[in-house]
Amino acid sequence: MIKEHQMPKMGFQNAALSPDKRVRDLLRRMTLAEKAAQMMCVWQEKSTKLVDADGNFDLAKAKAAFKKGHGIGQVGRPSDAGSKPTDAGIGKSPRATAELTNAIQKFFIEHSRLGIPVIFHEECLHGHAAIGATSFPQPIALGGTFNPALVGELYAMAAMETRVRGAHQALTPVVDVARDPRWGRVEETFGEDPHLVSQLGQAAVRGFQGDQKFRGQKNLIATLKHFAAHGQPESGQNCAPVNVSERLLRETFLQPFKDCIHKAGAISVMASYNEIDGVPSHASEWLLRDVLRQEWGFKGFVVSDYYAIWELSHRPDTHGHFVAADKKEAAALAVKAGVNIELPDPDCYLHLVELVRQKVLKESQLDELIAPMLLWKFKMGLFDQPYVDPAQAEKMVGCEVHSQLARRAARECITLLKNENDLLPLNPAKLKTIAVIGPNANRGLLGGYSGVPPHKISVLDGIRARLGDSVNVLHAEGCKITVGGSWNQDAVTPSDPAEDARQIAEAVEVAKKSDVIILAIGGNEQTEREAWARNHMGDRISLDLFGRQEDLLKAMIATGKPVVVLLFNGRPISINYAAQNAPAILECWYLGQEAGHAVAEVLFGEYNPGGKLPISIPRSVGQLPVFYNHKPSARRGYLLDETTPLFPFGFGLSYTKFGFRNARLAKKKIKRNGATKVLVEVTNTGKRAGTEVVQLYIRDCVSSVTRPVKELKGFRKIFLQAGETKTVALEITPESLAFWDVKMKYVVEPGEFEILIGNSSRDADLQKLVLTVTQ
Repeated sequence: MIKEHQMPKMGFQNAALSPDKRVRDLLRRMTLAEKAAQMMCVWQEKSTKLVDADGNFDLAKAKAAFKKGHGIGQVGRPSDAGSKPTDAGIGKSPRATAELTNAIQKFFIEHSRLGIPVIFHEECLHGHAAIGATSFPQPIALGGTFNPALVGELYAMAAMETRVRGAHQALTPVVDVARDPRWGRVEETFGEDPHLVSQLGQAAVRGFQGDQKFRGQKNLIATLKHFAAHGQPESGQNCAPVNVSERLLRETFLQPFKDCIHKAGAISVMASYNEIDGVPSHASEWLLRDVLRQEWGFKGFVVSDYYAIWELSHRPDTHGHFVAADKKEAAALAVKAGVNIELPDPDCYLHLVELVRQKVLKESQLDELIAPMLLWKFKMGLFDQPYVDPAQAEKMVGCEVHSQLARRAARECITLLKNENDLLPLNPAKLKTIAVIGPNANRGLLGGYSGVPPHKISVLDGIRARLGDSVNVLHAEGCKITVGGSWNQDAVTPSDPAEDARQIAEAVEVAKKSDVIILAIGGNEQTEREAWARNHMGDRISLDLFGRQEDLLKAMIATGKPVVVLLFNGRPISINYAAQNAPAILECWYLGQEAGHAVAEVLFGEYNPGGKLPISIPRSVGQLPVFYNHKPSARRGYLLDETTPLFPFGFGLSYTKFGFRNARLAKKKIKRNGATKVLVEVTNTGKRAGTEVVQLYIRDCVSSVTRPVKELKGFRKIFLQAGETKTVALEITPESLAFWDVKMKYVVEPGEFEILIGNSSRDADLQKLVLTVTQ
């Protein structure tokens, strides 16, 4: 016989019931105010409602702020609580974060009427953005790996490090398709191609969510963002309108979201700041209800982007859409559109109870939005196992195993753009002195949404660690990009021209003493970043090197010494002079905490670079847009100038060479619902082992609506020893051939398709076959 004290007090507390039954039972017990509270979050208000000046839980504050016992739906970024200044703002150690989340969770379970636990969310763009967490390369760099398995490993690691500190939801991955390099958030994306973004996005979701059973407290809810079309804002300005047709919207911008939901099971979606066809995403019933929920069958929940519901009205420090007169109207629009919860602090949704009582909204509309959030609280075990082990957080976060994974990822991201006369790899035995020069030579560069990792290895650190005393390593900064340069620092202060001139002259004298110059230039966390307010910009009208960096580059070339250019940047940079004059160029993007080690391993030949460009590099901003998958009429020509990019999507060299031969189709003719394979033999014709990315592009030759000149539809990364040959087969399915036709039906039209196979999107790097599709 079960004793009375062992019996569940209420049905939803009975772990033996299904999550759906527990949700139904809980919902019928909740008051209107308790329901509204589940649609709100606390982030910056932690300091006034939950924690003291040191970021420790403050019971008295919590009791005063939540004295009515209604609870709260989420608590944002618990790892940033406190007053310790860092590059990431403020924050707590892994153990202290776990202790804090336990204390906050305990409070809401014990001091709200129904004991509903909270979800803690965190930023995890390229590792948990917190003190002590492992920082791996930015997504734009990961795009260059063309390696979904690696991406999955990285985000599984990020999930583990974040979950063990007490969090449950990651506001990641970004599956925006970046089609304008002026946009400061390019670094957050996997690149310009919807298929590549989709494949890597799915890998990230699976890494975060695992099998979605959430056993063992090692996985998180993934949040796809930003829904939708955030990656091609007007004029390249963050949050600006996106003016695209429904066909382009569906085929380019919505497809990665749809794939990540249908194929990887993404549980959450974040609506985007921008408008599409005059309707802001947070107010779009068509986008969030008709397409996302009804058409795609999405059963998860939609979170607002920070303060975006307010922006449906007018947010003076940044912008407004003016589709709502005030925050109250904005709340009504967002609920009707289907935004389940407002982030980051209670604001517009403070009006929910009033809106229901005034019959602007129905209580059933709140029920519909609360239910999926409660469901995942049950499925994640928050009602049954709400706490984490601080000792485990201290042990696991930032551990050596995770550092090695971040290092492996950094190596795979590095892309060799030029290697004249095989300057690289460098042979230390033939060098006496190396000059490591440039504003990015002795600086740890992580990019945006970064925490404070256990260490940041600069290029100079990595080279010195690799060479020891065997080679004399000299250093000069050469010039500055900006003064300071922190991502969080609002004001951007350009460097002083006179001081730059002095530093360039100093660098020349250092360079003259060397056998080879390693020049680390590009951008920093201020020259490309999210523009989140009028006083915090990050979008640019120029893609040239910032400041006096080109002067520095010219001065280095003028020394007559061999120059290896290392580019660190979060978006493509127009490096025309470097492309013409520097004998070797490596695109590094932002490589995370292990950057210097990875760069050194590539420079000295311990690792053969195999990265490919996930986004085209333009010759100038005047070429934009320059993405490879353009329409046939889009690149007719310019007066006395080029239409081709400086470096194309999918491009990347190696220290070895690869040959493609005997490309063939398993079946040259298929029906519209049929499938085939393209096969090609790839041989490493050089003297070093290395990786190659076999890329499949398809073009519909004649169609009812215009189609791109080519579209990536498959890829595979392979490793080959010197002299080794492998046959690679890539599937061609109806999904590879389908598009939205003239009647807006998703179909495969019969006819001829060009099947292009090779190692970049450039025509010269592709072999062409013809596939015939019949009725």
